[in-house]
Amino acid sequence: MGRGRHRGRSQRKDFKESRENVWKRPKIDPTDNSVAERPNWEPVLTDNPNFEEYYKEQGIVKAEEWDVFMEILRKPLPAAFRVNSNSQFCDDIISILENDFVKSLQAEAIEGGELEAIKPLPWYPKNLAWHSNFSRKQIRKYKTLERFHEFLKLENEVGNITRQEAVSMVPPLFLDVHPDHFVLDMCAAPGSKTFQLLEIIHGASEPGTLPNGMVVANDVDFQRSNLLIHQTKRMCTSNLIVTNHEGQQFPGCRLNKSRASEKGISEDMPINQLSFDRVLCDVPCSGDGTLRKAPDIWRKWNSGMGNGLHSLQVILAMRGLSLLKVGGKMIYSTCSMNPIEDEAVVAEILRRCGDSVELLDVSDKLPELIRRPGLKTWKVRDKGGWFTSYKDVPQNRRGGVLVSMFPSGKNLTDSTQTTQDNENGGVNATEDGCKETDDTVVDVIPDEPVVEVSDLPLERCMRIIPHDQNTGAFFIAVLHKVAHLPEFQEKPNPRKHSSTKNAEEAVVTADAEPVESPVEKVIEADVNSEKDDSLVEPEKKKTEEETITEEKDGNSVSHAGDKRKVPMQGKWKGFDPVVFLKDETLIDSIKEFYGIRDESFPLNGHLVARNTDTSSVKRIYYVSKSVKEVLQLNFAVGQQLKIASVGLKMFERQTAKEGGSKPCSFRISSEGLPVILPYITKQVLYCSMADFKHLLEYKSIKFPDFVNKELGQKAVDLVLGCCVVILSDGEKAVKVDASTIAISCWRGKNSLGVMVTSADCQELLERLAERTPKIEGGSVNGSNGDSAGPEAMETA
Repeated sequence: MGRGRHRGRSQRKDFKESRENVWKRPKIDPTDNSVAERPNWEPVLTDNPNFEEYYKEQGIVKAEEWDVFMEILRKPLPAAFRVNSNSQFCDDIISILENDFVKSLQAEAIEGGELEAIKPLPWYPKNLAWHSNFSRKQIRKYKTLERFHEFLKLENEVGNITRQEAVSMVPPLFLDVHPDHFVLDMCAAPGSKTFQLLEIIHGASEPGTLPNGMVVANDVDFQRSNLLIHQTKRMCTSNLIVTNHEGQQFPGCRLNKSRASEKGISEDMPINQLSFDRVLCDVPCSGDGTLRKAPDIWRKWNSGMGNGLHSLQVILAMRGLSLLKVGGKMIYSTCSMNPIEDEAVVAEILRRCGDSVELLDVSDKLPELIRRPGLKTWKVRDKGGWFTSYKDVPQNRRGGVLVSMFPSGKNLTDSTQTTQDNENGGVNATEDGCKETDDTVVDVIPDEPVVEVSDLPLERCMRIIPHDQNTGAFFIAVLHKVAHLPEFQEKPNPRKHSSTKNAEEAVVTADAEPVESPVEKVIEADVNSEKDDSLVEPEKKKTEEETITEEKDGNSVSHAGDKRKVPMQGKWKGFDPVVFLKDETLIDSIKEFYGIRDESFPLNGHLVARNTDTSSVKRIYYVSKSVKEVLQLNFAVGQQLKIASVGLKMFERQTAKEGGSKPCSFRISSEGLPVILPYITKQVLYCSMADFKHLLEYKSIKFPDFVNKELGQKAVDLVLGCCVVILSDGEKAVKVDASTIAISCWRGKNSLGVMVTSADCQELLERLAERTPKIEGGSVNGSNGDSAGPEAMETA
């Protein structure tokens, strides 16, 4: 396997670990009286001379700001969170924050020297994002903040809020996402930005309808992909696919029409290639913008970290642009302040793409967000010293210091060197004759120091500095694709390198020599495919079978140029297959049991499972029209997408202990209920506030014990199995809309039991308590109040 790919995995692992919060201390004995005398916050280490020297030299901030800049970096990061705009309790949550916690926490803020305890972020729309002047550690540890902490934990668990660093919320706001857009989040884990993108897509669509767009959330790390799935699960969306690919090799799923015809695949498919209207390319980086929440970076940081990631970042960004539709927008972002990872990458992108991509000026957007313009000049630091131009880099250091890292991106040489280069074929050459630098060579006066200034409009980039608004640091560039990307010629580099070189060393010290990896070849091949088929010579066209990659023994192997069979579904190691559910008998039983009319909410063609054996299917997922089209394309091109999660879990197989056959073996999941609720006409109970609260509190109620006896009889009249209980005024039927409160329940032999988590029950009880006066009387007999599941029920 190519070494470049190995470095990519190792780099992501290294920097994932470097971002972990290490503000961890041994548990404190609450009876220890000396606790009050201890400082509230103790840094592990907040000094790194190399860090200070580097950023002073780069001119990230003015000299007069330096002390303030360093002082804020040494303080813990205030906690921030975002209210889910699509939650039915969104207004309630904001009201609690504004009318309760803003006032109740004020005394703590004053004691800590702050004017406000919590406040909405001024630049985030509709007061949906909030900033606390307490760190996450303080919120966890302080007894006086316990109620606020419990509130955050509960609302985060049920999906009403997302705890997210303030600057991390910025990139999706500049992406200008519409409800019909196909969006790719290339390096998505842990998923807070993906959640944000889904909010925007759903929030802008018509009420009661599913958006026509979708989000593909990708991450290379399998474990982080699981975290991503858990995070986005709270969104309850059918417009999401989670994939597990290296971002630089994310498949384009291009359907070759001639090959499709040979295989009997219809040419009338809605889409014949996976391309996107918007791409978020938030790349792996050195992460020094997160020093305030991950202070262990102080100890680890050195300039080689950014140098070692520069090439990977360029490749990821170029792959993102190749997947972007003409007219689409891409965000390139990092949580690093380093210009080698920021402006240098953007400059290289613009040079490679020419007039096909432009860097947008978004200075008029979000005016209350304080940000600095991008740099036009910077230097490159290597263990050999500082370099202002590539001509100054010694030959033996050019493996770790690349020409693309400099503002001009050109190989500036003096006249003497140019003469020697002309004798060697016009370029710098190494002993083995391989090309070492860019083809562009510019003469300069010998020995004259060169301070390079980029001629590209890099001031249109944005750098968020911590002391401007008490945040972390972030870098953002908004790119607009105005035409197809130009073709790129491969630059062969046959140099051999030691396979024993440690990848972490390559990142930290930048000692590793550059090597053309299979990754770069794939990128170039995909960029070429941006051109229309008619512009490519017929004999040079590649079929889908020749360009896709497959997984064998855990390693991805490229078969470019090899004619072979397209891999069948389920061949991705460790991943269950994704199959459309075509069992008409099963689907009809579900529709009949719940009274779902296909014309109002079509199930056929929208249900998928992760098992080819219908009798063994435990969960059924619902996918939107857009996700369905992508899955159809994926089947047609041989399952190129490695899908970790797809759609919304709508039904789960359920069995009852009391025995007997049931008309339907599948219950409605709590995640799927909000989507399917308006279309259910059977197995529905309309419940008063008193009985609804009792269900939430006691989890299971015997039929004779309902406050309203008629409701108990209606429950008896239901068919054994899953049912839906809707909160209404006096057990009357209500028109279902976004404000309707409902829960899934199980009609057992003798009782009705809820089928939602304890956290969901608690959250609903708290929201209902705020909306209605306390209900007295109506005690429930025969219930012990524990949280055991409904009687006579178990999950298959």
